Amino acid sequence: MTTATDKGSVLCYKGSNFFRQRLVLSILSGKPVRITHIRVLEDEPGLREFEVNLIRLLDKITNGSVIELNETGTAVYFQPGLLYGGTVQHECSTQRGVGYYLEALVMLGLFCKQPLNATLQGVTNNNIDPSVDLIRTSALSTLKKFFLDDEGLDVKISKRGLLPLGGGEVIFKCPVRKHLRPIHSLDSGMVKRIRGTAFALRVSPAIANRIVDKAKGVLLNFLPDIYINTDQCRGKQSGKSPGFGIHLTAETTNGVIYSSEQVSNVVSNGEDPSVPEDVGVAAAQRLLHEIYLGGATDSTCQSVAILCMALGQQDVSKFVTGPLTENAIGFLRHLKEFFGVTFKLEHYEPDEESPGTGSQKVMLTCVGLGYTNISKRTI
Repeated sequence: MTTATDKGSVLCYKGSNFFRQRLVLSILSGKPVRITHIRVLEDEPGLREFEVNLIRLLDKITNGSVIELNETGTAVYFQPGLLYGGTVQHECSTQRGVGYYLEALVMLGLFCKQPLNATLQGVTNNNIDPSVDLIRTSALSTLKKFFLDDEGLDVKISKRGLLPLGGGEVIFKCPVRKHLRPIHSLDSGMVKRIRGTAFALRVSPAIANRIVDKAKGVLLNFLPDIYINTDQCRGKQSGKSPGFGIHLTAETTNGVIYSSEQVSNVVSNGEDPSVPEDVGVAAAQRLLHEIYLGGATDSTCQSVAILCMALGQQDVSKFVTGPLTENAIGFLRHLKEFFGVTFKLEHYEPDEESPGTGSQKVMLTCVGLGYTNISKRTI
């Protein structure tokens, strides 16, 4: 784990860990960052193509950013400009999914000067990054809790695209907000229904039905209200590479959404071919594990909730999650370095549940910064 050193007003880091977090928080805080020793001990040192691609995307939605790379790509200096937003079109690197870039835009979109309308092209579903489906369901539902009017907040999948060639297209629209409200979200409620989408791109449509049958076979042992539809993408909407997968969501009585997903292996990369039935079972088991972890948000979206709590109005916010992920722990540390915000973490045990049921819960408590979007005009 690298530590930050403050040289003047520049935060200095070593290594490639949490690269995206540091750039996002740099833009929100206005503090420049210098990151050095990026993969210096590896056979291919320096920034990867997808990281350079992310810098280009952040440069498009900001105005006046200063970016300096050394010759080997092992050091980068990033001085953020004004977060402008507007209409953006970007070709994402196929090394990572569109979700890798979309997560950053979800965190930045509310604080732009102009409403964000971003068209991203690339890989919509893989087994590394959160898929666009997960962002649309879990991440946006978590984000909506922190402001009253969610009109204009939307993610639309125009085309799906899988590895290795991609070919997907996603449209992300995000309104501008003056500030975020504090919330108290302690009870996740009980799971009342499960929904999902199975897709098959450039393969037999029957594969999607085989995935659905197996996934429902697992989930019907626990809940009767299950509906999984099939997304039969045809022609240009099916991207450039064959493959299949499924995305599942479980909604609770309090509006919390848990998500899971599974995508077939990429045979052209030397991986073993996937069996549709195995994909359906794996996604269903992952969803049950997410439900077991619990909390008021999906484990993938903990960082979104943490950021909104820290940037909310100057009031106390409380939020219960399942066990913190490594990404969320890193985010808490970086928030302290960029904004000086500290969270109180404590074990949470609901009164109505007997001890020992489900996973260990964590209650996050903090006082918001009162962060304000200075570009948002008020009447």
